[in-house]
Amino acid sequence: MLECMSYFIVIEGIDGAGKSSIAHGLRDVLEQTQGNAVLLTQEPHADCLVGAEIRAALAGGRSMSPQSLALAFALNRSDHLQRIVEPFLRKAGRIVICDRYVLSSLVYQARDEISMADVLSLNSWARPPDLTILLTVSPIKAYERMRRREDKREIFENNLPARAEKYRRASKLLQDEGQQIVEVNGDGEFAEVFAAVLAALKQHKPDWLRLQPPLLL
Repeated sequence: MLECMSYFIVIEGIDGAGKSSIAHGLRDVLEQTQGNAVLLTQEPHADCLVGAEIRAALAGGRSMSPQSLALAFALNRSDHLQRIVEPFLRKAGRIVICDRYVLSSLVYQARDEISMADVLSLNSWARPPDLTILLTVSPIKAYERMRRREDKREIFENNLPARAEKYRRASKLLQDEGQQIVEVNGDGEFAEVFAAVLAALKQHKPDWLRLQPPLLL
């Protein structure tokens, strides 16, 4: 007998990859068939422990060492999982879509002072996603999108070519740990990228998760 379980989806990629747009679009599509059994969230989560401190550090308004920042993200994630994600997923048939997760920590918190392996160890307790969609985008395209944004730049929005390379290494590390990560080319227009994301989800989703057939064409 097939058991109807919950499903945890993560959207990842460098700044300017289009993560938030894809995550919101995916929520809208899944709500057509799953109703209010879909939750969209993000990390770092502002309403969880040290969320405000992390946002201040990312905006350049608060000084924090690489080690402290990695610990802060892990603490924020722990609170986020325990108070928001895990309780929602305890009921069968529910779906959580998270904009950024552990993969982003491996990319952004790992530096000379703290290794990628150290960051992974800090997050070894974190629930692994059922599916991670990694949006790969050229740094040039990412910079173009960032220039069109009205929000202020954060400290992590620099050196995108190096970030993209770290995403490749971090993705390989998590795949070696058994995580399901699917890369989707994010260079195109939204409709094209979103169609590719839906196709990836259709290929890897559990049987109980239904998608509207017209949206998969």
